[in-house]
Amino acid sequence: MLKLHATPAGILIERDGKFFQPVPPLSWDGIFASADPGALAATALTNATETAPPTRLLAPIQSQEVWAAGVTYFRSRTARMEESKEAGGGTFYDKVYHAPRPELFYKAAAHRVAAPGGQVRIRRDSKWNVPEPEFTLALNSAGRLIGCTIGNDMSSRDIEGENPLYLPQAKVYDQSAALGPCLLLLDTPPPVETTIAIEILRAGANVFAGTTTLGQIKRPFAELAEYLFRDHSFPHGCYLMTGTGIIPPDAFTLASGDEIRITIGPIGTLVNTVV
Repeated sequence: MLKLHATPAGILIERDGKFFQPVPPLSWDGIFASADPGALAATALTNATETAPPTRLLAPIQSQEVWAAGVTYFRSRTARMEESKEAGGGTFYDKVYHAPRPELFYKAAAHRVAAPGGQVRIRRDSKWNVPEPEFTLALNSAGRLIGCTIGNDMSSRDIEGENPLYLPQAKVYDQSAALGPCLLLLDTPPPVETTIAIEILRAGANVFAGTTTLGQIKRPFAELAEYLFRDHSFPHGCYLMTGTGIIPPDAFTLASGDEIRITIGPIGTLVNTVV
């Protein structure tokens, strides 16, 4: 499997734990436009120069939009119902969990996406904030799966719970998303037993940890991608976060300085600090 890393020096290809500077250079827009990014990267490797592992990473994104799916795990359905029941919106989430049509929403443009090792934000007008660790699809302009990465869908639970119509404000703001640490090239999803894990550290101490598996998601990835591309064009491809099955207890909220560590085995670990 090949991994692509965004760095200040350009895209590096990782193969078998070694890093290579491809020749000619690759671009994210070129990768997402390709019908076979794996072959594109393999060709670039033929003239590549081995290099040191990167010391700084950027988000693996150029002109791509980031979208997200909601209420795809039973745990997410339950949490959304609880947080919005006083506003009378609780049944909405149960209905969408069982409905044929999924919940899909715009999450971020490239300039709002935090890099691996970078900072994600909690809103100043929110008192209840959580990260949402999500397996994230990379889809080319034809809607075909070309790879995957880790996504962090930062969320203000009190704002969304006050009224479901406030979801864009709860979800979409500067540094409300993170992607990385790389793009793993593949054309079929990992096995359903693949684990998604999160750990949140505060002053070096673990304040929350949780795990789930891809097998716990209700909707097939192909179904989510098909709905997203209905009457919707993505000339530079897109990322699609597929929902979260890990939500901290209601008493928990993020604090400035917290470190969020999200791990998905075949991809790696995405680390971000909260501000």
